[in-house]
Amino acid sequence: MNEIVALTPERILEVTEDVLRRFGLAKATVVDVARALDVSHGSVYRHFPSKASLREAVAKRWLERVSAPLAKIAEGSGPAPARLDKWLRTLFAAKHTRVSEDPEMFATYLTLAREACKTVKAHKESLTDQVELILSDGVKQGAFQVTDAKATARAIFEATSRFHHPAHSEEWSDPQLPARIDAVLALLLRGLEAPRKR
Repeated sequence: MNEIVALTPERILEVTEDVLRRFGLAKATVVDVARALDVSHGSVYRHFPSKASLREAVAKRWLERVSAPLAKIAEGSGPAPARLDKWLRTLFAAKHTRVSEDPEMFATYLTLAREACKTVKAHKESLTDQVELILSDGVKQGAFQVTDAKATARAIFEATSRFHHPAHSEEWSDPQLPARIDAVLALLLRGLEAPRKR
């Protein structure tokens, strides 16, 4: 066992993802992760006290990779309607890319998402907060007419769930999907528009 090399939570999570890809969620164990790291399973447990906490951390890490580029758009500058459009398209693309490029991890994530309810709930809240920020900017810019930015952000997130919720992933290969996304986003943005001053 090579326990001299510094074992960090990040390194454990990287290897755990690889193990999950190889063995699948049902068969992968903490012992498999420890073996891949060339350490004892006790070393893994020092960072993650249970298999459940390790799996939840994997889900959190996966979700943070989706959220980080979205936060940059939300916190950026420029016209709010263009930012909202870009934010939503970036969210959809991130989920669609993961399905096509990393199907094993996506399937694993689906199960992890069901187990790690707190992590998934926090992720959704974080994304809704980002949309709320864009909407609030849009109101300040005079581009959007919104009375309750938080409720509207939640409604937008729910109204577009067909394009980003993993439960709908089988529909994402539909060749008509880009046109459907365009139509929904155009309708959403029109509905948010502030009336023009005469």
